[in-house]
Amino acid sequence: MKKIRTRFAPSPTGYMHIGNLRTALYCYLIAKHSDGDFILRIEDTDQKREVEGAVDIIYDVLKETGLNWDEGPDRPGKVGPYVQSERLPLYKEYATKLIEVGGAHYCFCKEEIGENEKDPCRRLSKEEIQKRLDAGEEYVIRQTTPEEGIADFDDEIYGHIEAPCDSLDDQVLLKSDGYPTYNFANVVDDHLMGINVVVRGNEYLSSTPKYNLLYDAFNWERPTYIHLPPVMKDENHKLSKRNGDASFQDLKAEGYLPEAILNYIALLGWAPQDEEILSLEELIKQFTVDRISKAPAIFDKTKLTWMNGMYLRNMDLDTFHNTVKHLYADTITRDVDLKEVSLVLQPRLDRVNKEDVAPMVDFINECLPFDAAIYKHKKMKTNPVNSLEALKIALPAMEAWEDYSDDDGMMHMQMDLAKAHELKNGRIMWPIRVALSNKAMTPGGSVEIAHILGKEETLRRMKQAIADLEAYVAQNPEA
Repeated sequence: MKKIRTRFAPSPTGYMHIGNLRTALYCYLIAKHSDGDFILRIEDTDQKREVEGAVDIIYDVLKETGLNWDEGPDRPGKVGPYVQSERLPLYKEYATKLIEVGGAHYCFCKEEIGENEKDPCRRLSKEEIQKRLDAGEEYVIRQTTPEEGIADFDDEIYGHIEAPCDSLDDQVLLKSDGYPTYNFANVVDDHLMGINVVVRGNEYLSSTPKYNLLYDAFNWERPTYIHLPPVMKDENHKLSKRNGDASFQDLKAEGYLPEAILNYIALLGWAPQDEEILSLEELIKQFTVDRISKAPAIFDKTKLTWMNGMYLRNMDLDTFHNTVKHLYADTITRDVDLKEVSLVLQPRLDRVNKEDVAPMVDFINECLPFDAAIYKHKKMKTNPVNSLEALKIALPAMEAWEDYSDDDGMMHMQMDLAKAHELKNGRIMWPIRVALSNKAMTPGGSVEIAHILGKEETLRRMKQAIADLEAYVAQNPEA
C-alpha cells in the first residue's frame, strides 16, 4: 500500500476562512491517521487576488493550530518548489505535452466560449495553428474534451459520479500570460508531488470529471477523491469571506482558543465515536473518512462557545491564569491576588476577552453604586430588611475572623452563623455577597469575594452596605 500523501493548497487571498481551515485539518488528519505526509503548497497563480501578508497568515494559523506540514515552501522535499509561481516552466512544458497527445489545443479566440461549449479553434489544422503562432498571435491553451461518451469518477463521500462529455467545456489551462489556471496547475502539481488523496470542497465535484480527463490523457494514475460538504452559516447561506463571516483570526480575537476552534471545526461534517472534546492527537487516532457526512454542516457559535468554556475549565489553574491575566490590566487596579481572581473566573468564563472579563471583575476596584433591588432574591428568600439584619449579624463575626485566605474555614463560619440564628445559608451569604459587590451576578460568592478583597476592604464595604440599607429601610419600611 502506498504511503498516503495529502496537500493543503490555499491561495494567499487574505484571512484563513473557516472552511479552508477545516479542509487543512481533514487533509492533516487523513494523512496522519495512516502515518502519511501532509504537504503545504501555495497556489498563487491568480496574481490579481493575492493579498500582501496572506502567506504569513497561512503559516501562522497552521502553526498555531498544530497542523505542521511535512513538506512546503519552508520545508523543501524532493518535489518542490512548493509555490506555484515558482513552477511556471513546468506548466508550459506539460501543456505542450498535452497538446502532443491530443488532450489540449491552442486557442486564438478573442471572445470567451459559452459554458458547456466546445472551442472552435480545436478544429484548426496544424498548418493554420503554426501560421498563427509564427505571426505572433496571442493564444491560450485549452483542454480538448471528448465530444461524446461519459467522464466519471468515484468519490469517497459522494460515491460514483458521471458527466456526459458533450456537457464539458474546453476550459483554459494556460493563459496568454503564461500562468496556468487552477484547473490545470492543481492536476500537474498533484501528480508531480505524489498527492494520492485529494481533499477539497464539494464545489469542485462538477470540475473533477475534466480533471480526470487530464490524468487519463497523460496516462497518470488518478488520486482518491474526498469532496467535503459545505460549512453553512444557516440552512440557506454558506460561510463566506465575501460576506464577512468569521475567520480563524476573528474567532481568536473574540477570545476563542486555537485548540477549541480546531476541535469544533473537526465536528463540522465529521462524527466522533463518543466524546466531542478531543485533542489533536485524539482526532488523529479517531479520524476516518467513513464518518464524514454528505450533509452540510452549520457553524454554531453557541456550540463553539460551550466547547471553548470546556477547554478553559479543563486547564490547570496556572495555565488558565497565564491565559487570562493580560486582561486584568487597566481593569483591576486594586492590589489583590490576581490568581485568586482567576480561580473564581475559571468555572464561569467561556471566552478570553476583555468584554467578557471586565463585567465580572468591575466591582473589585470599587463597590458599584448601592441598589436595594439586588438584595431581593426569591430563592435565597432575602429582601432589604432581612438583609440588613443578616449583615448586622455577620459583621462582628467577619471582624473577628483572622484568616481571609482560609476559604473553607470562612465558609463554615458563615454557615454556622446561619445555623445559630436558625436561618438558611443563603440568608447570610447572599447579603454579604451583594454588600461586597452591589452586583446580582459575581464570579464567586461571599467567601471568595472576601478572600480577594481582603479583610480591611471587606469590612469597609459591609459597613457601607449597612449604612445604605438603614437609610433605604428608613424610607421604605415595607421593603
